[in-house]
Amino acid sequence: MNRSVTKAVFPVAGMGTRFLPATKSIPKEILTLVDRPLIQYAIDEARAAGITEFIFVTSRGKSALEDYFDVAPELEMKLEQDGKASLLEVLRSTNMESGQIAYMRQHQPLGLGHAVWCARRLIGDEPFAVILPDDVIAGEVPCLQQMVEAYAETGGNMVAAMEVPQDKVSAYGVLDVAEDKGAVVKVQGMVEKPKPADAPSRLAVIGRYILTPNVLENLGRQRAGAGGEIQLTDAIAEEIIASGDVHGFRFRGQRFDCGSKAGFLQATLSFGLDRPELRDDLLEFIEDVVAARRAAQ
Repeated sequence: MNRSVTKAVFPVAGMGTRFLPATKSIPKEILTLVDRPLIQYAIDEARAAGITEFIFVTSRGKSALEDYFDVAPELEMKLEQDGKASLLEVLRSTNMESGQIAYMRQHQPLGLGHAVWCARRLIGDEPFAVILPDDVIAGEVPCLQQMVEAYAETGGNMVAAMEVPQDKVSAYGVLDVAEDKGAVVKVQGMVEKPKPADAPSRLAVIGRYILTPNVLENLGRQRAGAGGEIQLTDAIAEEIIASGDVHGFRFRGQRFDCGSKAGFLQATLSFGLDRPELRDDLLEFIEDVVAARRAAQ
């Protein structure tokens, strides 16, 4: 029987330069998608998958991120006094129990693989998840929950994957598929950011992983990969060679790249349209904007 996945690593040390000047004083992960920060979507997804221990790999300037998950007694008291029970419930849902959450510092920006490696002592010898908050995935069943259910059958290492256009593969880690079983694929290789002509497939790795401690050992060798950084993809690729125990998982849902401005705006529209109290006003506005632009042409 495969061990349960109860720990998740959230690499949040990036500076968020694509969102300057907003990120001059606010961590990118606190930027709000409708009415919740990006990091809350990641935490909610992890909770739905059975995660009980949350490990954040941070850097300087991320104190607002840490404060977000702390209790706010004055605000809670005010909401309670004003009889705003529903808002109080929403607020309390963002609190994390003492001991549930831990923060590790990544002192140098040496890559995603290095950020995950920084959490090695808290992970120990257990399988663990990695969630990149930039990748927001809307689905009937949360993405990591889908993966945990599939992992119960496969064990080993698992990466979330989706088909991307051929001309976009150079922005991703790409899977070399040995056996395609539909939702689950057996992986025989991974290539980080290949040229379109060299890509082994169009199946790209997305920011959700379930990994074994062996990957941490591979990361510990501190080998630089693409861009001179320590790449998580490279460490997983080593595990393919060592054990052959790596799977890709085609999740059910829509992924938004909220690390880009366009992706963030697309997610805002999509999540806003999913909210009954916002849908009609938002649709009317979109229709008016489209009509005005067509008329101007």
